[in-house]
Amino acid sequence: MFTGIVTARGSVTAVYAGADGLKLTIAAPYDDLEPGESIAVNGACLTVVETDGTVFSVEAIATTRDRTTLQDLRVGSEVNLERALAVGDRLGGHFVQGHVDGVAEVVGVTPRDDAVLVDLKVPEDVLPVTIPHGSITVDGVSFTVNALPAPGVVQVSVIPYTREHTTLGGVKVGDRLHVEGDMLGKFVHHLMENRGTWHSER
Repeated sequence: MFTGIVTARGSVTAVYAGADGLKLTIAAPYDDLEPGESIAVNGACLTVVETDGTVFSVEAIATTRDRTTLQDLRVGSEVNLERALAVGDRLGGHFVQGHVDGVAEVVGVTPRDDAVLVDLKVPEDVLPVTIPHGSITVDGVSFTVNALPAPGVVQVSVIPYTREHTTLGGVKVGDRLHVEGDMLGKFVHHLMENRGTWHSER
């Protein structure tokens, strides 16, 4: 479980893509990661398989690669990182599972005052759980939905701090970003869609 509050940017130092999967090695300002712990890489929950000082490795299985852009990362690529939420931590963002729902395409970038409005064409299954002023995770970053400006489009506002401390500072039209719909919204949507179904089956 995560909160969508990115704690570091990492840099990919090695990529291995073979018949047995995808392995990424990432340099980051963490010196106490342990094999077996979870870490969010651009919002995708992955398991640390190796550590060496401030360098760690993760592996992405086929189902993860199918719904993310992790296979597009190259040596030198920057990634957003967040360690798993510990009991007692402050919950500064929202509940994030690290289960990426799919890839959104940036269709608009509009500077406005001290923020940048980013319009995202999101996967269809993200739309039913996305409401104005609700939550959405974009490349591992917790956002409040600013608006729904067009069918299938979700708008978020990227503040200066986020632009400085995450990979979203240079976002541009055509970029492909991971999105995860609001977890609580998913549960409510599922229950409403299936209400009466379980009763009728008993």
